[in-house]
Amino acid sequence: MEGKSSSDNNILTALKGLIIGGTMLVPGVSGGSMAMILGIYDRLISSVSSFMKDKKKNLVFLVIFSMGGILGILLFANPLLQLIERYTMPMLYFFIGAVVGGIPLIIRQSGARRLTWRIAGYVCLGLIFVLALSFLPADLFQTGGTSGPVGILMLFLAGFITAAALVLPGVSVSYLLLLLGLYDKTMSAIGSLHLPFLLPLGIGLILGILLITRALERALSTHPHPSYFIILGFLLGSVAEIFPGIPTGADLFICCAAFAAGVLAILFLSRMELEKQS
Repeated sequence: MEGKSSSDNNILTALKGLIIGGTMLVPGVSGGSMAMILGIYDRLISSVSSFMKDKKKNLVFLVIFSMGGILGILLFANPLLQLIERYTMPMLYFFIGAVVGGIPLIIRQSGARRLTWRIAGYVCLGLIFVLALSFLPADLFQTGGTSGPVGILMLFLAGFITAAALVLPGVSVSYLLLLLGLYDKTMSAIGSLHLPFLLPLGIGLILGILLITRALERALSTHPHPSYFIILGFLLGSVAEIFPGIPTGADLFICCAAFAAGVLAILFLSRMELEKQS
């Protein structure tokens, strides 16, 4: 029975990695958001930040999740992007429904028994943080080159900040790179393997992930109420970023159906998560 349970857990982990990988490249949808909605966020954070405490278990989990994520990117990223291009409004309503479907699980994980004004304040704080990103000056980290110390330092800082987008739900990596004025340069550097650009950016990224995951793990365990509800605010802020407007005519019915499908899909996966835990 224990072996069967472990196998079921691995299949569910791979499935969630598949979903997260497939949606990571969708504009406005962050991997952290999907991880939180699917109830795997805490495990990912602790597996990275406390990797040395149980190296074998954490390594197996991260490998299975990563394999699912890579497969999801290869299989679903392009079809999803094409679907969004062709059926923009219904697809975005599906993702909005997925966020709404994940709210009960987030509230359950927070341990909150009732909603209070303080909790509403935490949600508003997270919402304001995500919306405030749109007011950052354009091309904030644009540098004339990467050969000088200042350019290298700016790329290191940009990598550190980008780590927050990878780790925190509700913040899209591609969107943040656009705000920093580094999206095109990063894509070009990856395509040409331009190491003078990628190395300082990558070092900042790795250091940022290690430090931010450790701080998040501590916050989620010692201050669950503010942590989870601020993250909920991040998610709601991401909904505001992708909200396509109110549909009319036949699109209204289609978008409502897509929204309901998103809610039901995440509620189904949340139920599987709860059954696994029990």
